[in-house]
Amino acid sequence: PLHLLHEPWNASENNQSNATIGTISGWCQGLDIPNELFLVLGLVSLVENVLVVAAILKNRNLHSPTYCFICCLAVSDMLVSISNLAKMISMLLLEHGVLVMRPSIVHHMDNVIDVLICSSVVSSLSFLGVIAVDRYITIFYALRYHSIMTLQRAVVTMASIWLVSTVSSTVLITYYHSNTILLCLIGFFLFMLVLMLVLYIHMFALARHHLHSISSQQKPPTTHRGGSLKGAVTLTILLGVFFICWGPFFFHLILIVTCPTNPFCTCFFSYFNLFLILIICNSVIDPLIYAFRSQELRRTLREVVMCSW
Repeated sequence: PLHLLHEPWNASENNQSNATIGTISGWCQGLDIPNELFLVLGLVSLVENVLVVAAILKNRNLHSPTYCFICCLAVSDMLVSISNLAKMISMLLLEHGVLVMRPSIVHHMDNVIDVLICSSVVSSLSFLGVIAVDRYITIFYALRYHSIMTLQRAVVTMASIWLVSTVSSTVLITYYHSNTILLCLIGFFLFMLVLMLVLYIHMFALARHHLHSISSQQKPPTTHRGGSLKGAVTLTILLGVFFICWGPFFFHLILIVTCPTNPFCTCFFSYFNLFLILIICNSVIDPLIYAFRSQELRRTLREVVMCSW
């Protein structure tokens, strides 16, 4: 079913689309991405996120709701890598005749892997939103944080996300041909984008106001300018990476719903593999943004790498 998103099911109604595209522009031929790139990025992401999970599990000081959410994000990204690696390896083995299976078994295996991919994608997006909410509570309700975000509530939140992700992904793969299902997925992405945008901008505005209050008592106010610049860079990185890595894929889904037979939309569909690469790249970048910036986690990571258990 995920491969059918490359060329939407209702695009076959107009067989002239591809021919029209060929006459419009040569860049509509898509991008030839080698399978080795998928494998390398998948392996890098897998190693990174395994190290994050191992470091958080090892250090009891990291057993807090914040790091639990980061750990779940790493698990989601790890599943993205594992599922993509499994799909790519199985496809290569089948294509070269190394693996021989009945078509019905291949179909069921493909569906299982697709459910795993969709579940990891939905859970990854969900935990990105939860981490933003957690940071928001940390800043605006610092004195009440431990009473608001208890470990029990964090566990319930994590379990709910995994359950909803699994159920929704199963429904998505089963009814992938329904525009309603795709619209729900698109709406979910837009909700997460707006949520993160509002929360992070509000947090940045508060930090900027706080720095301005401090720097107003200093001459010259260099702290204000430096802090504002650093906050703006951090905000740009967080939202920029999220939008660049996830935006093209969901824009692809929007075009499937709105203009599946339009030549220009079909031209955009030909870059589907590039959008998948960007999602895998997000799994590589997430640990660098949310995990490895922690000094405590980096120290534990060094212990893990050196096998000093």
